[in-house]
Amino acid sequence: MFENISTYQVMIAFGLTVFAGLSTGIGSTIAFFARGYNKGFLSAALGFSAGVMIYISLVEIFFKAKDSLVEVLGVKAGSWSTVGAFFGGIALVAMIDNLIPKEENPHEIHHLPENGEGRSIPSLHRTGTFVALAIAIHNFPEGIATFMSALGDTKLGVMIAVAVAVHNIPEGIAVSVPIYYASGKRRKAFVYSFLSGLAEPVGALIGYVLLRPFFNQVVFGTIFAGVAGIMVFISIDELVPSAEEYGEHHYCIYGFVAGMAVMALSLLLFI
Repeated sequence: MFENISTYQVMIAFGLTVFAGLSTGIGSTIAFFARGYNKGFLSAALGFSAGVMIYISLVEIFFKAKDSLVEVLGVKAGSWSTVGAFFGGIALVAMIDNLIPKEENPHEIHHLPENGEGRSIPSLHRTGTFVALAIAIHNFPEGIATFMSALGDTKLGVMIAVAVAVHNIPEGIAVSVPIYYASGKRRKAFVYSFLSGLAEPVGALIGYVLLRPFFNQVVFGTIFAGVAGIMVFISIDELVPSAEEYGEHHYCIYGFVAGMAVMALSLLLFI
């Protein structure tokens, strides 16, 4: 199965990862040219993204991984391997979180900056630079998750890419606004935001190059289960708290349920 992955499939998966990662540039553009952003809409959008990620991870990806591993390893070993890889994915992102200072960790930054008042220029520049670096580090496993999901199932990859793109938009704002107020240069702020998102396709490319020689059903199932864990952790640790912060509680919940419903419907339509 996996030795027959075509160049076309790889290109589609990589293209979706590029789209998801570079959506930080959309956030940067919004920050520069919009007088403000609708926090209620942003809250619902982030809730929607979390709903998509959690539903697809626990309903679809986890069980695809389990089926793949059970087929090769047997019911007991395959089931244990799936659960281990799932929590391994969670542990990977949690470890990355703990390596990044809290002040620069995008999972800890829930308030989007609206202006640079009250902050010194060096402080603003440092904030933007370190947030960009922190987001780039986080985007490596996200890039692998998006790419591997799309490689295994294109329709799943599309939904995951859209969900990741939505949650990358406020990250682009968080990078570009302090850089812009520190330097006064839109282009510089956009470049920093763009580069932080570029880490996602770079992560996908590195992961593919390193894992390609070892591709088989066990490796793919293990990675798929890890991807499910990564996306669940991102949703619980970043998307839901951020959605709660940006708008009213119910906007987040409605968006979350809508995301699950859309994902469920899309899966049913392709049965």
